Amino acid sequence: MTIIYDKLLSLDIPQVVQTYNEKDAILYALGLGLGLGHDPLNADELPFVYEKSIKLLPTVAVVLGWPGFWARDLDTSIDWVKLVAGEQGLVLHRPLAPRGTVVGKTRVTEIIDKGPGRGALVYSERVVVDQATGERIATATQTTFCRGDGGFGGPQRESPPVHAIPERAPDAVCDLPTRPETALIYRLSGDPNPLHVDPGVAEAAGFPRPILHGLATFGISGHAILKSLCGYDPTRLTAIAGRFSTPVFPGETIRTEIWRDGSVVSFRARVLERDVIALNNGRAEIIP
Repeated sequence: MTIIYDKLLSLDIPQVVQTYNEKDAILYALGLGLGLGHDPLNADELPFVYEKSIKLLPTVAVVLGWPGFWARDLDTSIDWVKLVAGEQGLVLHRPLAPRGTVVGKTRVTEIIDKGPGRGALVYSERVVVDQATGERIATATQTTFCRGDGGFGGPQRESPPVHAIPERAPDAVCDLPTRPETALIYRLSGDPNPLHVDPGVAEAAGFPRPILHGLATFGISGHAILKSLCGYDPTRLTAIAGRFSTPVFPGETIRTEIWRDGSVVSFRARVLERDVIALNNGRAEIIP
């Protein structure tokens, strides 16, 4: 099957009504490794995995109102086995409540044809609002790299410019290990793509074994910024975005290199064991 540009751009992705509570926030935090280190009672991490006076990781908003695996489940003509996360952005319009009911509405905003053998980029946006008040809570943007779908005849425009990483040495570095079972836990927060759990699907996609979710890498870098610059105060991180460049395998260590210029934070994530960049051109905003 081949992507049909106009059809995919006008795709009706059903809105999602989701009721979440402290258990969902805790499961998400565990999926990023909080509370699973050498000291599970770490005073900084414990509030994110214990319902008493619970704190929510800001990046949990990327799974709220999530529409499921729509690239596979809807009539998109996307070769879903070969798709991977390309970019992720998140803007928080208000602090997250520990429980509530939200509505997520996702739409495709653009598709760029990179040419035969080069894949396609599918851009989407999800707005998450409070069901009771209609107040906007978060806006998540995503670029999906469809490696098997180039050459369908769509626009071949250049991708938008990326955030430049400063040339000076990082102001902070934060190493956070992942565990061999990290992907098995993270997928319970709503991303069931078998690429992250099924060796056969991973092999068909060209990987030696299942890879970690890109959004898990994204969340781990968010954790690193929260730890390094925000004193674990989740209300201080108001926006975060980055571009995925190399998959992470569960069990590897993610080093987040961080630069701060006032309220703007630049960052990238490096896999220590292979010395490769997993997440690049990162930009976040914090409240000083």
